[in-house]
Amino acid sequence: MFAEDKGINEECGVFGIWGHEKAAELTYYGLHSMQHRGQEGAGVVVSDGKQLKDHKGLGLVNDVFKDANFQALKGNVAIGHVRYSTQGAKTLENVQPLLFRSQTGSMALAHNGNLMNAYKLRGKLEQEGSILQTTSDTEVLAHLIKRGGNSVTETTIAQALNQIVGAYAYLILTEDRMYIALDPRGIRPLSIGRLGRAYVFASETCAFGQIGAVFEREVLPGELITISEAGLTSTRFAIREQRKMCAMEYVYLSRPDSDVNLVNVHASRKRMGKELAKEAPANADIVVGVPDSSTSAAIGYAEESDLPYEMGIIKNRYVGRTFIQPSQELREQGVKMKLSPVKSIIEGKRVVMIDDSIVRGTTSKRIVQMLKAAGAKEVHVRIASPAIQHPCYYGIDMSTREELIAANYSIQEISDMIGADSLAYLSEAGMEKAILKDKTIHQGICTACMNGNYPVQLEGKKKFAFIPH
Repeated sequence: MFAEDKGINEECGVFGIWGHEKAAELTYYGLHSMQHRGQEGAGVVVSDGKQLKDHKGLGLVNDVFKDANFQALKGNVAIGHVRYSTQGAKTLENVQPLLFRSQTGSMALAHNGNLMNAYKLRGKLEQEGSILQTTSDTEVLAHLIKRGGNSVTETTIAQALNQIVGAYAYLILTEDRMYIALDPRGIRPLSIGRLGRAYVFASETCAFGQIGAVFEREVLPGELITISEAGLTSTRFAIREQRKMCAMEYVYLSRPDSDVNLVNVHASRKRMGKELAKEAPANADIVVGVPDSSTSAAIGYAEESDLPYEMGIIKNRYVGRTFIQPSQELREQGVKMKLSPVKSIIEGKRVVMIDDSIVRGTTSKRIVQMLKAAGAKEVHVRIASPAIQHPCYYGIDMSTREELIAANYSIQEISDMIGADSLAYLSEAGMEKAILKDKTIHQGICTACMNGNYPVQLEGKKKFAFIPH
């Protein structure tokens, strides 16, 4: 019906722990809790203070670690990564953390985000004699760090970070130190927790609950944290900008039990549903949410509308998320396998179907068809976020306007294309009201994929071009 998938950006999750004798095992559990952030590869690098050891593979976390020898991964420091491959091919070499060895010591990197100038930097490094071993943009930072000096230090890392442009959350590990860095606008999430005397870092706070850690604070935009046997220190490698946390973390990406930039995801989604009900009411009998990421918004919509919330769609828990499948064919097959209508609940009813977003239209069309085939009299689609009309260059699988249905068709045309009786989106103002507690220096969201106002651009260009590599 619509453009095939051309997404080439990534959405990943990072986890790190310092000062726990079971660092590798806890990293496994932390990654497992963030499996939704990447399903194509996972890995861990452990330090025992003398050397770095890794274990990684393609596939889900359970598949990668089912034969892992944790006795061989002894150490009290570890970083881990779950990957959704877009920057680089789906090969083992690109699975993170990336591990580099040299005569002056080893270094491992785990990265969530996207470097917009990686193609240019890669070309410059190659001209200067570097031989890059992967097609991942993460490797670029490793080479920039080493170009700054023989040793990995705060100084060489800060110098390297100031050469890259984009959205990033980094965990960097050497034999005796861990470094944590977040881009100057804090577009990607990264939090600090404590487990006894151990420090824990994760893309989502749900990972803290998984291992019994307690949230301590957010990593701040432009912050560079160093942990060693001497303790934790913090500096800034760049001026801290107004925070621009990715709005899609609240809309879709994060687990509902996570707190992103001090805002609970479930609560914000529920508020989005309430705002949507105020802006776009519907004459209907029941409200149905598309599980799982739309459930919270559907509950909010139902409460505000004084309509019953019903579990009219059941999710097969053993099928992956359709949004981050790597091809259109797999997306469409995934929708068929993933969701089933509850005929006795929706038959003869006027249904409000709440979804968190429409990207390509694949899922929405299929669900509307399922509901009507199961006997729904009407299906009114309500989207608990603004229309996505612009590509994301900061690490989400939406990189060209051609694949975005809202960038190419009107609301009425989209409604007709997906077979809905009506369609409405939440306004940008409604979404911001639902997410933001206040607008201090530490609060703010990136809505570039909705309004085209990009907080980070390549220097000297009004609009930047994304070059796949």
